[in-house]
Amino acid sequence: MGLFEKDTGMFTFGNDLLGLITLLLVIWAIVGTLQSGAEPVTKLVWVLIVLVLPIVGFVLWYLMGPGSKSLPGRRRI
Repeated sequence: MGLFEKDTGMFTFGNDLLGLITLLLVIWAIVGTLQSGAEPVTKLVWVLIVLVLPIVGFVLWYLMGPGSKSLPGRRRI
């Protein structure tokens, strides 16, 4: 395959789709964090977690992040 040829196999589409979904979830987590009423340092920590560990960071943000409603009595980071 040449330098400018694109592989149109199923794996390429699957990886592109997974990357797009991950990107959208990361953007959702960052926007949600920045719009929350948390302290600025807390917001910064959550944004860094989500950027450095996109999938794991999103799951942590969703379960424990500022403004999450999933686990009552949870400990916030």
